[in-house]
Amino acid sequence: MRAALSPGVHLVACDEHGGALPSRAFADRLARLRDSGVRHVAYLIGGADGLAPALISQADETLAFGPQTWPHALVRAMLAEQVYRATTILAGSPYHRD
Repeated sequence: MRAALSPGVHLVACDEHGGALPSRAFADRLARLRDSGVRHVAYLIGGADGLAPALISQADETLAFGPQTWPHALVRAMLAEQVYRATTILAGSPYHRD
């Protein structure tokens, strides 16, 4: 998977042992990456057995969606929703949790 990514991409491994972020913190994290010049972020989602430990160790950070185990297909939808929510927060749209 790593070989398929462009050089300089910020790699986030979705892993059960990663940090879980509330939506506002997720948006703030993306804003900090953007403001520091990161142009591309790639989120790696593993299959039924997760990601290879070697790939996780190469990631710039890890992200968890809570302590539960989620089907990898569902994680794609959850991640897409969080990225959408983050972009609306950063665009200044009202966020009902503020």
